[in-house]
Amino acid sequence: MGSPETATIESADGAERPVDRRMLIDGGLVAAARSFPSLNPATGEVLGYAPDATIYDAERAVAAARRAFDETDWSTNVDLRIRCLEQLHSALVEHRDELGQLTTDEVGATPALLAGAQYDQPVEIVRFYADLLKTVDLTEDLGNIEIRGGLHHRWVEKEAAGVVAAIIAYNYPNQLALAKLAPALAAGCTVILKAAPDTPLVTLALGELIANHTDIPAGVVNVLSGADPEVGAVLTTNADVDAVTFTGSTPTGRRIMAAASDTLKRVFLELGGKSAAIVLDDADFKTAATFSAFSMVTHAGQGCALTSRLLVPRKHHDEIVELIKTNFSFVRYGDPNDPKTYMGPLISEKQRDKVDGMVQRAVAAGATLVTGGEKKGPGYFYTPTLLTNVDPDSEIAQEEVFGPVLAVIAYEDDDDAVRIANNSIYGLSGAIFGGQDRALAMARRIRTGTFSINGGNYFSPDAPFGGYKQSGIGREMGVAGLEEFQERKTFAVPVAGDDK
Repeated sequence: MGSPETATIESADGAERPVDRRMLIDGGLVAAARSFPSLNPATGEVLGYAPDATIYDAERAVAAARRAFDETDWSTNVDLRIRCLEQLHSALVEHRDELGQLTTDEVGATPALLAGAQYDQPVEIVRFYADLLKTVDLTEDLGNIEIRGGLHHRWVEKEAAGVVAAIIAYNYPNQLALAKLAPALAAGCTVILKAAPDTPLVTLALGELIANHTDIPAGVVNVLSGADPEVGAVLTTNADVDAVTFTGSTPTGRRIMAAASDTLKRVFLELGGKSAAIVLDDADFKTAATFSAFSMVTHAGQGCALTSRLLVPRKHHDEIVELIKTNFSFVRYGDPNDPKTYMGPLISEKQRDKVDGMVQRAVAAGATLVTGGEKKGPGYFYTPTLLTNVDPDSEIAQEEVFGPVLAVIAYEDDDDAVRIANNSIYGLSGAIFGGQDRALAMARRIRTGTFSINGGNYFSPDAPFGGYKQSGIGREMGVAGLEEFQERKTFAVPVAGDDK
């Protein structure tokens, strides 16, 4: 792909540092007045420096996106949008090795994750929307209706929602960026994409790819990086932004929703989760334990949809706990470049301290630490952690940990299991193991946006993803993901008298 010419700018500590990637604003790759470091979470060492965007940079990006939407044919030229999405898909495939390595170095993604949700699957989201745009019906005929003696023909046209501010989290930066960017572009929107402060280089590299390898017009896509929360505030409050799509924590999502309310923006939120996996008494316990253990430590537990609560029949509690403990002992963690590594690091020392603090408080509150609960280095590793005797109302059972920590909760019967699973402000995902009919009936009683039955995998570009309750508003991916970025306009014309 080739990085732009290196620029030297002042970093947050006052020293002059080289910028390894640049922001994309109004078609140009630009630096900023200051920079900030991005760390390799597997070593704790500085990986590179990213531009630290200012309020002025954010305002320039918004103005560029507004002009591109209002003054070009991007929002109406479907053929151009298809071509550009196909170009972006090809570029992502062609530069997979480079961007994959950067994702490993900055995010801590293992080879297996790169082949899945850290890279290869997100790339296919772009292809999905390019193909969908070739077949999706952007109009809906409502037919004729007689009103006050006159006949009127009505139809609905789907138009682009406008300028979109897309703000993403650090854990799956390629997935989160492309799940917002691809449908927004397919719908005809223009976008300001803000990288997560912990993983800016990966997202900036996406911006460089767009600038260097696609025909996407200037201003249609703008990519910012920065550590200043005021930059995000510009995106959520600026009157020229029509919609905000955010992935991150529920507390931050609440603040974004409140900030956007002053200008009544469309807001899509993909927030936290505290999903439950239920093991029924007729389940295959070994299968359930394998799924629950290894999914919980995927990407060191840094996934919003992971099932971090395991609900087990009380009479089989000890048997299932022992199976989980054994599976955790098989988890190989360490260098994410090693193909034999299953679990990489947490993103930062701050995140590891947060996880460890929650585990320590859980034990102090009466939970039993069966295994794990240890910091390992160099880098920000935390051993797979299993807690039992967990109170369903306790912090560890109610709050998102975002680390490799599984809380086991015993239940009495099916109704009790459903009650515990629904005892959460969140409603993102869930899983259940047992006889198919019984498991499906229980799954339908649990208020979440996605659900796995006996290990079924729902995650793909054509499947809508999102949550109930405080896990979010709206859906990403699938046809539903396109519709989030569309407005509907209803038309009517009188029908000539001889056509009645």
